[in-house]
Amino acid sequence: MEKYNVTRAMTRDGSARILVINSRDIVNRAIEYHHTEPTATAALGRILTAASLMGTMLKEKEDSLTLRFKGDGPLGSAVAVSDYKGNVRGYIMHPEVDLPLKPNGKLDVGGGIGHGTLSVVRDDGTGEAHVGSTAIVSGEIAEDICAYFAKSEQIPTVCSLGVLVDKDKTCKAAGGILIQLLPFADEETVDKIEKNVPLLSNISLLFDAGMTNEAIIDRAMAGIEYDIFDDFTAEYRCSCSRERILGAISSFSEKELDETFGDLPEIEVCCHFCDKKYYFSRKEVEEHKKAREEKKNG
Repeated sequence: MEKYNVTRAMTRDGSARILVINSRDIVNRAIEYHHTEPTATAALGRILTAASLMGTMLKEKEDSLTLRFKGDGPLGSAVAVSDYKGNVRGYIMHPEVDLPLKPNGKLDVGGGIGHGTLSVVRDDGTGEAHVGSTAIVSGEIAEDICAYFAKSEQIPTVCSLGVLVDKDKTCKAAGGILIQLLPFADEETVDKIEKNVPLLSNISLLFDAGMTNEAIIDRAMAGIEYDIFDDFTAEYRCSCSRERILGAISSFSEKELDETFGDLPEIEVCCHFCDKKYYFSRKEVEEHKKAREEKKNG
């Protein structure tokens, strides 16, 4: 695999931008943290891949994007959070779920997700958040992402996502491509892109065959001139820390602390994103709470 795993490009006439990621390592890290079964791996892997691609469209270093699928299927809700460089983390409510394969031999991600709502939250780091949501169209993730951009942001979008799970339940290949038309896109360029879309339908197999990001862009942009403007590496990255969690618990009221601790000498807090466990005593929380209040009051 290349030293980088994300590539961003634009058609030379300014009609479209193209984002590609090889997300195999990201998905394998998610499997390691969440012990997902194949159907859950495919669902969470596609959502992480989509969130990473969408995150690379954020403008500022402090910005973040949260992609949430809240469906009524057996997988339950799934969440992925990305920064502006596509570094992503996520979780799925029921990682143990594995459904029978579909008649075409593919993992039944749509059946696992079910019907419900897809929401996208963009946070600029100051507490200001832009929220958009649409109904889940198929639960297959890529189709839902296209529908979200069309309905919520009025941006014509092509999205292909894929996760190939190996016999040992690791991720053999994974990746995605996102193509968005820009204002005043040239009709001839748009027609060519539409003709090339079927070439991207099994993107995980393209990566499994050894295709590079640039080779996949060549395939998507066949007959269209384009320029790559950067390559970089995105990874599965959790931002949890003991200090951050202690700060959150210390904001609890005395009543909430009583309910949380009960008669326990300490509590265990497990990070949803990386499964790391932290332990806190009531005394430690009380001392941190007191110190913070003293600092606040001068």
